[in-house]
Amino acid sequence: MSTPAEHHQSAPQIAQGTEHAQGAAIKAIPLRHPWRVIIAVVLVAFIAIFVADASQRADYGWADVGKYIFDKRISQAALITLELTVYSMVIAIVLGLLLAIMRLSPNPVVKGIAWLYLWLFRGTPVYVQLVFWGIVSLIYPVLTIGIPFGTPWVSIPNDVFHNLFVTAIIGLALNEAAYMSEIVRAGLLSVDEGQEEASRALAMSWGQTMRYVVVPQAMKIIIPPTGNEVISMLKTTSLVAAIPLSIDLYGVSRGISAVTFTPVPLLIVASLWYLLFTSVLMVGQHFIEKRFSRGTGRRKADKEPDGGGGTTTAVAGTPLGAPTLGGQLTGTDFGGKR
Repeated sequence: MSTPAEHHQSAPQIAQGTEHAQGAAIKAIPLRHPWRVIIAVVLVAFIAIFVADASQRADYGWADVGKYIFDKRISQAALITLELTVYSMVIAIVLGLLLAIMRLSPNPVVKGIAWLYLWLFRGTPVYVQLVFWGIVSLIYPVLTIGIPFGTPWVSIPNDVFHNLFVTAIIGLALNEAAYMSEIVRAGLLSVDEGQEEASRALAMSWGQTMRYVVVPQAMKIIIPPTGNEVISMLKTTSLVAAIPLSIDLYGVSRGISAVTFTPVPLLIVASLWYLLFTSVLMVGQHFIEKRFSRGTGRRKADKEPDGGGGTTTAVAGTPLGAPTLGGQLTGTDFGGKR
């Protein structure tokens, strides 16, 4: 039987042995994944083989690619493609916002008209729609206003759809508005109803609630798919040949290839320009998402909150073990609040 003196002398040794045992018990060994390395090597090898083969294959016509990549006709057509994208998306966003509000309206007639619009333009291919808008001037050569089966009050020549550039913008915008409507509606519905109730309790008007409370929170949901739609619209402009409009990037490159009999090099030229524009749009989308996601990111590892297990946070200049709250002393014998 050990004496109290022997017990006090062996306590530090026991504590030291316990700390040593705890420190030696944690030894993380990363798992090995040899198949991941093998698959990665095989993929890189295939890509390298394809690039080496394509660089030496004469059918790609790399000399013609370098000749036409900065051709004046191609650069002007690229500008036309950008204009089609910007104008169509602006109209689509405005019209989509209006349709989203109509879908959320308590009026069944307004809601039904919005649903019918979405059903029609989302249910038919955009190429078919563009073909229709290209011949609408033949179907309706004159726009009339009046009582059906009576004498028209006003007759207006349908000159709008004779302009193929304007027709392309209208066709692309009307189709895209159906998709933007659902994106905006999903973003507005993602905001909790309690936010609007709290805004009304603060005597905020509907416009103030939408501007300062609902829309900023909904933008986190609206921005990412809208950026994808802009990129998709840029590529969809290649379908305006259905109208037919041939002054866009794809139309001009196809026209040049028909004369020079070099279809593959001109397709590569058009693809490189599309890749350039989409890359710029992706970078812009990244920064816009970052701007509207401020204050909603995940906590960093070094800022994880206390899990409630009684762990205290050390504060510079305070004794070890002094309880803190938000970095401030609470209820200690060293000047804190009791």
